[in-house]
Amino acid sequence: MTTIADPKAPRAARPGPGRRSTRGNTELYGWVFMRVSGVLLLILIFTHLWSSLISGEGISQVDFGFVAGKWANPFWQVWDLTMLWLAMIHGTNGMRTIVNDYAEKDSTRLVLKSALYLAFTVVVVLGTLVIFTFDPCPAGAPMDLLPDVCSDLP
Repeated sequence: MTTIADPKAPRAARPGPGRRSTRGNTELYGWVFMRVSGVLLLILIFTHLWSSLISGEGISQVDFGFVAGKWANPFWQVWDLTMLWLAMIHGTNGMRTIVNDYAEKDSTRLVLKSALYLAFTVVVVLGTLVIFTFDPCPAGAPMDLLPDVCSDLP
């Protein structure tokens, strides 16, 4: 019986008689990661939405003071950081898969993946900086806009 190799597969990835594929388990790990991170993201996002919108006064409570009060607690900083990182890794891995599936030329694939990784890096670095350098009590801000945490400061 004769087997016909996939015509769209790169030459090195076509396993012939006595040859093994060189890709390894990278795609399997990516597939498993997408399933696990998707479930974790559902838990993180719906808990975030519940604590921000449903419990308390709803959407009307979300303002600078609300975010500042929430980020004054290290638990919520880590929660939001985990949500940011996991969502960005999950989304970047999904886009990487789409680029690999649909970009036919190697040069196009390189440009698209470079732009994708650059966007990932910028968003993750800026998001992480915002979460950890956020000042809930900026100097000169009106006290009625600041969270209750700031009223205890001199």
